[in-house]
Amino acid sequence: MSERKITAQQEKFLDYYLLSGNATKAAEHAGYGAPKQRGYDQKRKLRKHIDAGQKAMLAESVPIAINNIMNLAQNAESEAVRLNACKDLMDRAGFKPTEKTETEVTHVEKKTTAELMAELESLTSTLQ
Repeated sequence: MSERKITAQQEKFLDYYLLSGNATKAAEHAGYGAPKQRGYDQKRKLRKHIDAGQKAMLAESVPIAINNIMNLAQNAESEAVRLNACKDLMDRAGFKPTEKTETEVTHVEKKTTAELMAELESLTSTLQ
Protein backbone atom coordinates (compact mmCIF):
# COMPACT_ATOMS: atom_id res chain seq x y z
CA MET A 1 0.00 0.00 0.00
CA SER A 2 1.49 3.34 -1.01
CA GLU A 3 1.48 6.26 1.34
CA ARG A 4 -0.82 9.17 0.48
CA LYS A 5 0.70 12.52 -0.31
CA ILE A 6 -0.09 15.12 2.33
CA THR A 7 -2.15 18.19 1.48
CA ALA A 8 -0.93 21.78 1.56
CA GLN A 9 -2.96 22.31 4.74
CA GLN A 10 -1.38 19.26 6.36
CA GLU A 11 2.05 20.50 5.28
CA LYS A 12 1.33 23.84 6.96
CA PHE A 13 0.22 21.97 10.10
CA LEU A 14 3.35 19.81 10.02
CA ASP A 15 5.73 22.76 9.61
CA TYR A 16 4.16 24.68 12.49
CA TYR A 17 3.93 21.59 14.70
CA LEU A 18 7.61 20.76 14.19
CA LEU A 19 8.54 24.27 15.30
CA SER A 20 6.12 24.60 18.21
CA GLY A 21 5.27 21.07 19.37
CA ASN A 22 1.70 22.29 19.92
CA ALA A 23 -0.89 20.40 17.85
CA THR A 24 -3.77 22.76 18.70
CA LYS A 25 -1.87 25.88 17.66
CA ALA A 26 -0.55 24.11 14.55
CA ALA A 27 -4.12 23.16 13.53
CA GLU A 28 -5.27 26.72 14.18
CA HIS A 29 -2.34 28.10 12.15
CA ALA A 30 -3.15 25.71 9.29
CA GLY A 31 -6.77 26.89 9.25
CA TYR A 32 -8.55 23.84 10.62
CA GLY A 33 -11.90 24.29 12.38
CA ALA A 34 -12.11 22.83 15.90
CA PRO A 35 -8.30 23.06 16.23
CA LYS A 36 -8.05 21.09 19.45
CA GLN A 37 -9.64 17.95 17.96
CA ARG A 38 -8.21 18.45 14.48
CA GLY A 39 -4.75 19.02 15.93
CA TYR A 40 -4.96 15.71 17.74
CA ASP A 41 -6.25 13.99 14.57
CA GLN A 42 -3.52 15.46 12.36
CA LYS A 43 -0.83 14.63 14.88
CA ARG A 44 -1.98 11.00 14.79
CA LYS A 45 -2.35 10.88 10.98
CA LEU A 46 1.00 12.54 10.33
CA ARG A 47 2.99 10.60 12.96
CA LYS A 48 5.47 9.20 10.39
CA HIS A 49 6.03 12.65 8.88
CA ILE A 50 6.42 14.19 12.34
CA ASP A 51 8.96 11.55 13.39
CA ALA A 52 10.94 12.03 10.17
CA GLY A 53 10.86 15.81 10.53
CA GLN A 54 12.01 15.67 14.15
CA LYS A 55 14.88 13.34 13.27
CA ALA A 56 15.95 15.67 10.46
CA MET A 57 15.84 18.69 12.78
CA LEU A 58 17.95 16.87 15.37
CA ALA A 59 20.45 15.75 12.74
CA GLU A 60 20.82 19.35 11.58
CA SER A 61 21.55 20.52 15.12
CA VAL A 62 24.31 17.98 15.84
CA PRO A 63 27.19 20.13 14.52
CA ILE A 64 26.00 23.06 16.67
CA ALA A 65 25.80 20.85 19.76
CA ILE A 66 29.27 19.41 19.19
CA ASN A 67 30.68 22.90 18.64
CA ASN A 68 29.10 24.05 21.92
CA ILE A 69 30.56 21.08 23.81
CA MET A 70 33.99 21.79 22.30
CA ASN A 71 33.67 25.44 23.29
CA LEU A 72 32.82 24.43 26.88
CA ALA A 73 35.75 21.98 26.97
CA GLN A 74 38.14 24.75 25.94
CA ASN A 75 36.71 27.87 27.54
CA ALA A 76 34.45 27.13 30.50
CA GLU A 77 35.56 28.78 33.73
CA SER A 78 34.55 25.80 35.85
CA GLU A 79 36.95 22.86 35.85
CA ALA A 80 34.02 20.50 36.41
CA VAL A 81 32.24 21.83 33.31
CA ARG A 82 35.42 21.52 31.22
CA LEU A 83 35.99 17.96 32.49
CA ASN A 84 32.40 16.88 31.75
CA ALA A 85 32.56 18.43 28.29
CA CYS A 86 35.79 16.55 27.60
CA LYS A 87 34.21 13.30 28.81
CA ASP A 88 31.21 13.89 26.55
CA LEU A 89 33.45 14.48 23.55
CA MET A 90 35.49 11.35 24.29
CA ASP A 91 32.32 9.27 24.71
CA ARG A 92 30.95 10.47 21.38
CA ALA A 93 34.27 9.77 19.67
CA GLY A 94 34.04 6.14 20.77
CA PHE A 95 36.42 6.27 23.72
CA LYS A 96 33.88 5.63 26.46
CA PRO A 97 35.50 3.54 29.19
CA THR A 98 34.24 0.01 29.63
CA GLU A 99 31.93 -0.33 32.59
CA LYS A 100 33.15 -3.25 34.64
CA THR A 101 31.25 -5.28 37.17
CA GLU A 102 32.63 -7.94 39.45
CA THR A 103 30.82 -11.25 39.53
CA GLU A 104 31.48 -14.13 41.87
CA VAL A 105 30.68 -17.51 40.41
CA THR A 106 30.07 -20.56 42.55
CA HIS A 107 30.18 -23.89 40.83
CA VAL A 108 27.10 -25.43 42.43
CA GLU A 109 27.13 -28.43 40.17
CA LYS A 110 30.38 -29.66 41.79
CA LYS A 111 29.04 -29.56 45.36
CA THR A 112 27.19 -32.34 47.04
CA THR A 113 23.79 -31.82 48.63
CA ALA A 114 25.38 -32.07 52.09
CA GLU A 115 27.93 -29.36 51.14
CA LEU A 116 25.18 -27.09 49.81
CA MET A 117 23.08 -27.61 52.96
CA ALA A 118 26.09 -26.78 55.15
CA GLU A 119 26.75 -23.61 53.13
CA LEU A 120 23.09 -22.60 53.37
CA GLU A 121 23.07 -23.19 57.11
CA SER A 122 26.24 -21.14 57.48
CA LEU A 123 24.74 -18.24 55.50
CA THR A 124 21.42 -18.24 57.34
CA SER A 125 23.08 -18.45 60.76
CA THR A 126 24.96 -15.19 60.05
CA LEU A 127 21.61 -13.45 59.40
CA GLN A 128 20.21 -14.33 62.85
